[in-house]
Amino acid sequence: MRVLAAVAVLVSAAVHLYLWLDFARDDAFLGPSFMLNAIGGAVIAVLLLAWRHWVPPFLALGFGLSTLLAFVLATTVGLFGTTARWSGWAVWVAATAEVVAIIAGARLLAVDNPLRSRVQS
Repeated sequence: MRVLAAVAVLVSAAVHLYLWLDFARDDAFLGPSFMLNAIGGAVIAVLLLAWRHWVPPFLALGFGLSTLLAFVLATTVGLFGTTARWSGWAVWVAATAEVVAIIAGARLLAVDNPLRSRVQS
């Protein structure tokens, strides 16, 4: 499940890097946001694979939720003066990857719940 979450976050990060190279780097707000998303996703993917702790799944869940929510806002009311549409391969690949990151992150947190008391026998 960690590998699935890492791949999902990395795919979303790669799409945002592609979009940064394609158009967003010239935008004063979207450029840094897309680059931060690409770097953050790569870091979270590495953490998911290298650190067996509840924090990386939490980050994957938050990454997926926040990135998908930002796009939904951009397609409905607009986000920072930008409007988007649900069209194009990049949109659907990123959205699918973000849903997978949300589900995988939540599943990992449910299994490795840090709030659950650990009873040793």
